[in-house]
Amino acid sequence: MPGTTIARGNELYDFIIQPSTLGLVAGTLTWSTASLGATTTSELTTTIPGLVPGDLCDLYLNVAMTTGLTISNVRVSALNTLAVTWINSTGGSLTIPTGVWSMNITRPEAPGNLPLNAN
Repeated sequence: MPGTTIARGNELYDFIIQPSTLGLVAGTLTWSTASLGATTTSELTTTIPGLVPGDLCDLYLNVAMTTGLTISNVRVSALNTLAVTWINSTGGSLTIPTGVWSMNITRPEAPGNLPLNAN
């Protein structure tokens, strides 16, 4: 509930969206590049209207992930910008999968109040 900040932090919002609800075509995300070179780690970005720094995001794809491609980190790097760190563990270039992405977004009430450990 807004306005009741406690030391360990409150969840202000927790919502699930499909990018299509944001006006993006068929729920697809357009990444800053479409492919990842062999044995590479790269942070790619996409625009998601309404995201704010401090939001916690989980991504879900409605098709199988490409073998050898892994998501290692998801963060909001700037207003309306989702940054995803991808790992290509194969010896060849891989294309970021296309499909309908869904997101679970958790917005803490006061991100600066979140604890550094679970104590």
